[in-house]
Amino acid sequence: MITRTIHGFAYNPIRDEIVVPQFYAQAIMSFRGGANGDESPVRMIHGPDTQITNADRLELDPVHGEIFVPLPEGKILVFPSDARDNVAPIRILEGPDTLLRGGPLAVDPVHNLLIVAGERSGGSAQLLIFNRMDSGNVKPRAVISGSKTQLTSINQIAVYPPRELVLVAVGNERSSARDRGALNTPTFVGVWSERDRGDVPPRWTIGGPDGMLLKARGVALDPKSKSVFLSDMHLNSVFTYYFPEIF
Repeated sequence: MITRTIHGFAYNPIRDEIVVPQFYAQAIMSFRGGANGDESPVRMIHGPDTQITNADRLELDPVHGEIFVPLPEGKILVFPSDARDNVAPIRILEGPDTLLRGGPLAVDPVHNLLIVAGERSGGSAQLLIFNRMDSGNVKPRAVISGSKTQLTSINQIAVYPPRELVLVAVGNERSSARDRGALNTPTFVGVWSERDRGDVPPRWTIGGPDGMLLKARGVALDPKSKSVFLSDMHLNSVFTYYFPEIF
């Protein structure tokens, strides 16, 4: 039941569960943390009342026990972590004022923030910052957007609440001898503050024109080793960077 359509899944350390979206079943599946082989999920959220359609990403807030599911049509469904079967969302963030277009998101459970990838009318990307409990047609409390940000496309978002930082895997493709047909747009991981507003450049970056990255796809943090892990879609590689400045 796990397919290549998955662009994001999460581990819940409180419940020791792996939570995965299922695009074709229009469902959210939860597996045991120690699941191995051909094992059935311990719980599924699915059915017409859930409003789940074509979900390929999700994010967890284990502190408050919630699952956030962004949908391509521009809405975010929120379910309890223990939800099962045909249940309605406890909150839905949607409407023209939200500026939502579907895409990756991250939750800061410490500062009660929801950081979401958005798209401007011209096609470039932007970061939308909401209150975690926002529901309905509400405007973002802040937007990070503009030419200085170099936000062309957002592939994944991670947060580091102790420093109120947001890490973003940015960019479509970078031309290279390996792939001359690629678009020559920046690909990097940028770091912003949750307090940033407007057209502000990243405070730090990993990658850039002289870097190895061709298409930065995923980003994760290991505070204990003060490291950042990056995955690259074209290189089929995972890179580890020692990055003490952000920890």
